[in-house]
Amino acid sequence: MDSRLIAWGRAVKRRDPQAQIPPLWFFTDAQRTPDPLAVIARLPLGLCGVVLRHDQDPDRARLARRVAKICRARRLALIIAGDARLAASLKAGLHLRGGAGRVRPHTGLRSASAHDEAQIRQARRADVALVFISPVHPTASHPGARGLGVAGWRRLAARLTPVRGKAPIKPFALGGMNGRHARNLGPACAGVGAIDAFF
Repeated sequence: MDSRLIAWGRAVKRRDPQAQIPPLWFFTDAQRTPDPLAVIARLPLGLCGVVLRHDQDPDRARLARRVAKICRARRLALIIAGDARLAASLKAGLHLRGGAGRVRPHTGLRSASAHDEAQIRQARRADVALVFISPVHPTASHPGARGLGVAGWRRLAARLTPVRGKAPIKPFALGGMNGRHARNLGPACAGVGAIDAFF
């Protein structure tokens, strides 16, 4: 586990101890973490969240229930990617890929990923609380894809400026993230999503 990323997350949490959204998120990946339970069981208490993907798992609902049980016991937030019904059944949050998706009203935490300005606009229309802007750096999840870099991430994060009458959307970073990369993004970065950094 990347100790520098954990330290960065704790520093972010100290800046806003009342924040309801954790600063660190573990993204499950069926190829790189076929059994994510061991990783989730080691995540720091109260500091992290989990975005459950594993879309092609034929027993995804059972896996999601097991993940939810660990998350409740360890005070970890849980978001289900792309499945509003499963998210609602677990009283978990919902993650929208590319900011898109027609969903019924969802009372839990709602997040989105965004790779460009069009997806940032979609995420805003979906009333999400946070957006994972990605990929900041080249990542094994998207082989061959160019990273946005620090400047590109900051440019997209700036598009999340508050709209009158709506809660602000927090910009998070995803894609090749570790403790050093998180610090390089500066105070505008509200949190980080990662895979390998939590191994």
